[in-house]
Amino acid sequence: MPTRDAASTRVRRVLRLHPAQAVVVGFSGAVFLGTTLLALPISSVQGEATDFYDALFTATSAVCVTGLTSVDTATHWSGFGLAVILLLIQIGGLGIMVFATLIGLVLVRRLSVRSRLNAAAETDAVGADDVRTAIRGILTLSLLIEGVTFVLLFVRFILGYEYDLGKAAWHALFHSVSSFNNAGFALYSDNLIGFAADPFICLPLCAAIILGGLGFPVLMQLRREWGRPLRWSMNTRLVLAGSVVLLLGGAVYITVIEWSNPQTLGAYDPASRILIGFFHSVQTRTAGFNSVDIGLMYDETWVGMDVLMFIGGGPAGTAGGIKVTTFAVLLFILITELRGEGAVNIFGKRLSRAVHRQAIAVVLMALAAIMTATIALMFITGHNLDRTLFEAVSAFGTVGLSTGITYELPPAAEVVLVILMFLGRIGPLTLGSALALRQRRILYEYPKERPAIG
Repeated sequence: MPTRDAASTRVRRVLRLHPAQAVVVGFSGAVFLGTTLLALPISSVQGEATDFYDALFTATSAVCVTGLTSVDTATHWSGFGLAVILLLIQIGGLGIMVFATLIGLVLVRRLSVRSRLNAAAETDAVGADDVRTAIRGILTLSLLIEGVTFVLLFVRFILGYEYDLGKAAWHALFHSVSSFNNAGFALYSDNLIGFAADPFICLPLCAAIILGGLGFPVLMQLRREWGRPLRWSMNTRLVLAGSVVLLLGGAVYITVIEWSNPQTLGAYDPASRILIGFFHSVQTRTAGFNSVDIGLMYDETWVGMDVLMFIGGGPAGTAGGIKVTTFAVLLFILITELRGEGAVNIFGKRLSRAVHRQAIAVVLMALAAIMTATIALMFITGHNLDRTLFEAVSAFGTVGLSTGITYELPPAAEVVLVILMFLGRIGPLTLGSALALRQRRILYEYPKERPAIG
């Protein structure tokens, strides 16, 4: 008969999760807690309990820093509910394991090996040995960027819109946190349409979104080695170069197509059209604010935005999507194949073959998830392909942009988007490894054979 010590040992082994599993469990716990709090009567303006599916949808969107909403954020949630959403955004943006590790540093001033592994798994490029320094750097950068954005917005709300101090401070705080964490939640029923032509609101938000979307590894290396670009890692160079190309390319694409659309950019003067086009290019990097009605844009614009949302931002940050580095790796693999070369070389360094497989796996799993969800949404809602595909890509990329169908989705469709948002935030590979029961070491290899390709 097993002893009490043996039983407790088995329990500890069960609770000793793999780092990837800990990330999944952590995000799941945050979503569950957020759903519970948002469902309380105190969280709504009417003082009534919020429908479970709406609470679940909003909590998942906040924790996964997406920004899709099934109820009007500005009119449905009370001050308590909005505070819960803001806290979920901040926790989700920092990362559940990073946040837990930060709490551990504050309370006990030391980290266990498992805490370091969990935080390292979530921050991606950060090694387990330097987690303490990385966590402090992440916190410092986050508060600094959010603080600067807060000041700029606070001053503008007071001087430009005559908000009182309390309202200006609350709106500046909420939108600075929402922007840096690429969440896209806004305190206005029309999101940011009322500020479409105001560069003093739009540009600070864009700056915070871009910085958050670069990823913490890139931000920390830039902080340490800003004036020494030759020492930048391949990851930093790929993210910076890819972000510039996608931001400018997206801005030109959206602006040119929507330039004469009287329901979007066509209603503004030329300078404002350029600002709005750039603003929405930034939003496709997984932020989710909108300063014109996305549902009134041309279908061609939606397709281009689908591509930008699918790619997303930098790894180990607040952005979603397959990540700029994944897209860049696949692009360089294609170029290498077209040239007939053997190894993939990027910025004077050879790319590890393991990265080839990881990039391909991420893209295939992302496409499978999006296509499956799109088909499911079409069956459930009866909407056509362009709108459901846009919604699915936005959810998986944790973007939060919508063509306007989110509010009318039935519970089954909301669940589909909840799963997509969750998968898009934690990453397909993280989820796959977390669900795997164990890793198998293959002690043999089969003989090679090459099938015909293409």
